[in-house]
Amino acid sequence: MSVFAQIWAWLTSPDNWAPNAIPLRLVQHLQYTATAIPIAALIAVPVGAYIGHTRRGGTLVVGLLNSVRALPELGMLVLLVPAMGLLLAFEALTIVLVLIAVPPLLAGTYAGVRNVEPSIVDAARGMGMSEREVLFKVELPNALPLMLGALRAATLQVIATASIAAFVALGGLGRFVIDGNSFREFDQMAGGAVLIAALAITVELVLAGVQWLVVSPGLRPTRTRKRKATT
Repeated sequence: MSVFAQIWAWLTSPDNWAPNAIPLRLVQHLQYTATAIPIAALIAVPVGAYIGHTRRGGTLVVGLLNSVRALPELGMLVLLVPAMGLLLAFEALTIVLVLIAVPPLLAGTYAGVRNVEPSIVDAARGMGMSEREVLFKVELPNALPLMLGALRAATLQVIATASIAAFVALGGLGRFVIDGNSFREFDQMAGGAVLIAALAITVELVLAGVQWLVVSPGLRPTRTRKRKATT
């Protein structure tokens, strides 16, 4: 049997689709992602919006973001679990995933708010809007495309990184990769990788659809390019 046939056989085996197999691992993987992304957004969006609006601290924040991105995810998890205890492995994983998600979310929010056309902001202030109104009614709506793009990037990074949960006795789709490698079962290892990739692609398509529906047509990149091409 060829390698691809073995992987296909594993993916289509009824035993692997029992409630305590792939469906359970998929739910766990989504749980890790759905826990980390909102927490990261609660941290990153206010900070990014503030420094983008005030134009203060941008250089410092960018430097810190680059430092965080350089940290090894698995290394952080391995250090946190002994420090926090195995019973808090989920919390340790959440901290790592939040650290992964914050940089792109913060950078996207900062860049989106920072790059709003100055003439639009000046016009809003000229109409008597307060700084709070300028931020929430002008800058953030115009920054939405970049913010949602950052959300997509952060979510994909978290989905990929959540696979390391299996290293600390947690679940997720990474469990198949780790177990397959441990027991020399290539079909299980490759099948787990395929499932992770399929989940990432599916979530990306869903978020892309949400972005298309939420973002005003006038702010969509394709529309902008067409408008520039006709002028």
